[in-house]
Amino acid sequence: MRLHNSYTNQIEEFKPIEENKVKMYVCGPTVYDNAHLGHARCYITWDVLYRYLKFKGYDVTYCRNVTDVDDKILKKAEKEGKTPEEVSTFWYKKFTESMNALNNLKPDIEPFATKTLGEMIAINKDLINNGYAYEAGGDVYFRVKKFPKYGYLSKQPIDQLESGARIEVGELKEDPLDFALWKKDEKFGYKSPWGVGRPGWHIECSAMSRKHLGKTIDIHAGGADLIFPHHENEIAQSECANGCKFVNYWLHNGFVTINKEKMSKSLGNFLTIDDLLKTYDANTIRFFILTNHYRMPVEFSDEALQAAANGVKRMLNAKRTPVDESLDLTQFDEYKEFVEAMDDDLNTSKALAVLFDLTNKANKDVPYAFTLLHKLAGALGFTFEKAELSEDELKAKLEEVSKALGEDFASMDEIIERRKTARAEKNWDVADKIRVALDGAGIVLKDSKEGTTWELK
Repeated sequence: MRLHNSYTNQIEEFKPIEENKVKMYVCGPTVYDNAHLGHARCYITWDVLYRYLKFKGYDVTYCRNVTDVDDKILKKAEKEGKTPEEVSTFWYKKFTESMNALNNLKPDIEPFATKTLGEMIAINKDLINNGYAYEAGGDVYFRVKKFPKYGYLSKQPIDQLESGARIEVGELKEDPLDFALWKKDEKFGYKSPWGVGRPGWHIECSAMSRKHLGKTIDIHAGGADLIFPHHENEIAQSECANGCKFVNYWLHNGFVTINKEKMSKSLGNFLTIDDLLKTYDANTIRFFILTNHYRMPVEFSDEALQAAANGVKRMLNAKRTPVDESLDLTQFDEYKEFVEAMDDDLNTSKALAVLFDLTNKANKDVPYAFTLLHKLAGALGFTFEKAELSEDELKAKLEEVSKALGEDFASMDEIIERRKTARAEKNWDVADKIRVALDGAGIVLKDSKEGTTWELK
């Protein structure tokens, strides 16, 4: 398996520290607002990596943190007259619901920043004792120039960084490049050897990674926007505190763009996952994201998502046969092609092409095709389960169709029977109106020798 290492800017053979075991850390959300399509791109990408590593037989420990202490959370709390804990608890719950709705697996470990304060203080002490950090007026800063490799991940020479650096009012830095490990905050802070304060953002991930995965880990992943300064700072403080290499493989996913601009809350051009799921299902969003290579930017458009919806529909409508759990998948060429694509730095677009090949073969009654399709699609996080409606949702659908047709229907069976009668009487106009009304409500009918069934699109 080969992965693109952002640190070396090369595609490298993946070799875990311990044979058959993978320690993987992904930067998680700062919980103060709705998750958007950019978050979906990030967490679906690393969900696929997690699933695929497990599919390959690795014993994976996936750690994704929750930043529940941050300037943005404090501002939101102040604005809404709530405590920071109330804000972070509410939005963490919403984030979890969004991840579940996208069919992302829950990480093995999901640590909270506020529950790891002791470890953050310990790293700060190590850095101060080693001469890499210093206390100034209740703040603690990292001495950037003491770490010669600073800027290597982001490919930014130190002299370029210096030209844009400055000291803000109230800061007592020795050097404009130095960054905060601990901030004085007497209103919302926690007790520490340097007075009441709270952690800098970067130290949080270093502490949580070290606590749960150890000093050196196999994979650290996140969005490309985190390369600098977040990941650059993580490397500096972790390696100086621990005296060893921090991460063997750095992986970064590209942005989601709208009109060629990065989707972000600050630009106000973001679509929330919840809003997106009102129009497109989880399989469609996943397909849209995986059509593109994870390192490349993805341009959002309704046309692209509709194309993804059509692709998913084609795959899910493959002729189904019972899944044979005893089947040795490795004997088939399609399995080998899928693994070859995914082993090539997660080439998901090529992997999807294999799934379409299997879809065609399933429709032609090739015996093994649906079992293989089901297993390989599952390794990418697609689900073949049909969505089910609650009683209230079904009632709302029936009311929508009844209104469109000008007739009252109490059940889907009644609608199917009405269409059957119209077709028998060759009343094609009524039959077509029923089809259009159902389509508008997101329902499709399927005719077979056994009769007519319905399902959600």
